[in-house]
Amino acid sequence: MPFRFEVLKQEQNTQARWGRIHTDHGDITTPVFMPVGTQASVKSLTPEDLLDLKAEIIICNIYHLYLRPGHEVIGRLGGLHRFMHWELPILTDSGGFQVYSLSNLRKVMDEGVEFQSHLDGSRHFLTPERAIEIQEVLNSDITMCLDECIPYPASYDYTLSAVVRTTSWAKRCKESKTRDTQALFGIVQGGMYADLRERSAHEIMDIGFDGYALGGLSVGETKVLMYEMIDATTPFLPEGKPRYIMGVGTPGDLVRCVGHGIDMFDCVLPTRNARNGMLFTSTGKVIIKNAQHAEESIPVDEHCDCYTCRNFSRAYLRHLYMAGEMLSARLNTIHNLHFYLTLMEDIRQAIREDRFAAFSADFLASEAVHDEYTT
Repeated sequence: MPFRFEVLKQEQNTQARWGRIHTDHGDITTPVFMPVGTQASVKSLTPEDLLDLKAEIIICNIYHLYLRPGHEVIGRLGGLHRFMHWELPILTDSGGFQVYSLSNLRKVMDEGVEFQSHLDGSRHFLTPERAIEIQEVLNSDITMCLDECIPYPASYDYTLSAVVRTTSWAKRCKESKTRDTQALFGIVQGGMYADLRERSAHEIMDIGFDGYALGGLSVGETKVLMYEMIDATTPFLPEGKPRYIMGVGTPGDLVRCVGHGIDMFDCVLPTRNARNGMLFTSTGKVIIKNAQHAEESIPVDEHCDCYTCRNFSRAYLRHLYMAGEMLSARLNTIHNLHFYLTLMEDIRQAIREDRFAAFSADFLASEAVHDEYTT
């Protein structure tokens, strides 16, 4: 089935919308949170765990899969879905952010990015054409253009040059695409300059993609500034295509961004924080290693019906974490992803019933978002 997006319901008092993305590997209901499976694995979980959690799509990263085990290996073994035993949709990130994070190990040029592997120091050259080739070999459902992620803070001139390069790379990505079964999303950059965000949005939209992503956010700027940049971008994106904000964010971020018209999210917070012993709950964060939980017989969240909360106490989860048991990461991750995915279902239900504005106000005023939920 060709990639297709439909808006099923537009909330009356906000920009929030409920929709559906159709792909060859199944449908995705939006707004959607995508668990991060960077290296073809959502850390500590099996694909069956993800199905039990009702995940509809995951995100993998070509920078890591290119370096290890190699995209050619995955291609020879039948593609990414078969390789990792996940038959639902997969989005692959082009690796622009990962290369950006290697500030001392890479050199950005108009042709592409030369970088040094963080694994063994070997040198590689990633071009827009190469990024598309890798993603086509992996056979993901949604592919991403290679872009130049802009650090914060950055000068206007630096940011402008990155916008120009990102547009050029986006054109080359589209021109090199050969597989009709894969969607290709363009990425809007522009740093923290509203006029450059608008310019980038127009340029990327003029090229024409199956969906549009907002990149270069949540890179150290304030929340207020991040939302200003979202507001400076989304009005210029087509209503009939999905909008994806990359690498964002906290539960409060998700609720706020849905109200700004965002359809797709990914973030490492629920899985990374789970491994670090920080659990999301309806009454705020729980740091499971804290001594106060040593003899607590209650679940992490008494309002949660995930596998972890149905079967294990805070005392047991603290014991596992303090003892360094592998089960700790698994149970904590199940809980945190359940929190995120259930939140998204609650958001979708609120939009369907034309009550998202009230839902958002109540959630953002609740104890669940009193803390910023960072590691």
